[in-house]
Amino acid sequence: MLERLSSSLHLQDLSFLALIDILVLAVIIYHLLLIIRGTRSVNILLAMAALAIFYLITGPGLLQLKALHGILGMLVIYIPLAVIVLFQTQIRQALANLGKNPLSALLPRKVEDGYVQEVSLAAASMASKRMGALIVIERDMGLRTFYETGIALDALVSYDLLMNLFTRRSPLHDGAVIIADGRIKAASCYLPLTTDPNLSRTYGTRHRAAIGISQESDALAIVVSEERGVVSLCEDGKIVENLDAQSLERRLLDDLAARSEPRKGSPPSRRTEIVATGSGDA
Repeated sequence: MLERLSSSLHLQDLSFLALIDILVLAVIIYHLLLIIRGTRSVNILLAMAALAIFYLITGPGLLQLKALHGILGMLVIYIPLAVIVLFQTQIRQALANLGKNPLSALLPRKVEDGYVQEVSLAAASMASKRMGALIVIERDMGLRTFYETGIALDALVSYDLLMNLFTRRSPLHDGAVIIADGRIKAASCYLPLTTDPNLSRTYGTRHRAAIGISQESDALAIVVSEERGVVSLCEDGKIVENLDAQSLERRLLDDLAARSEPRKGSPPSRRTEIVATGSGDA
């Protein structure tokens, strides 16, 4: 009887340790996916995986292609070194974040409302001065592919910095500013333009780019009209116009707080829905 009890407790301990093992492995894989999310690194990793698969297929017991197997073997040896060299920046950032807070993967992400207020005030101020601007805020879907097309900054979001970036004589005023993880990742970025044929011709390149990025991803895009002095917010292919600082801040906080909730219904339509809030002309 005692032997059965001890054996059952031993099995329970093993199952508990196996669960811990799976959870730790899942966290590690999750962070590795975050490192390459939204980048062209996925293609590089797929190419390395293809080399490793071909190496196994051409080995003894399968195709037995000795010459090709030998050449691929010499290449496979350098895959770990290639991973370290290609992803040294991402690995360094991941280790730094892990050192700051080892439990960050287990903690819920909260909305940092400080930079939202800075963005809202800057957008309203630029609208009053008739300064064109395009600001994109990343949510769950990575935008690294897009901010690789611009000038890397990695700076704190501030009212003064945004105003200076979109000053007419600034070399970075053309293109979009992309914000991710509460920081300005890059400026002067190129975004995809919407292909909606029903969109009014009164919308210029900035508005079409803002709608386009909101159709291609789940990002939020704030666009300031240089001609009309109006602040608009684009999400899921929809554009909401005539926002002031308070209404823009409120909408941004609500949308960012809901970013972790599952999306219901069908994917966003390619047709653009235009909403005029009438909450105030910025």
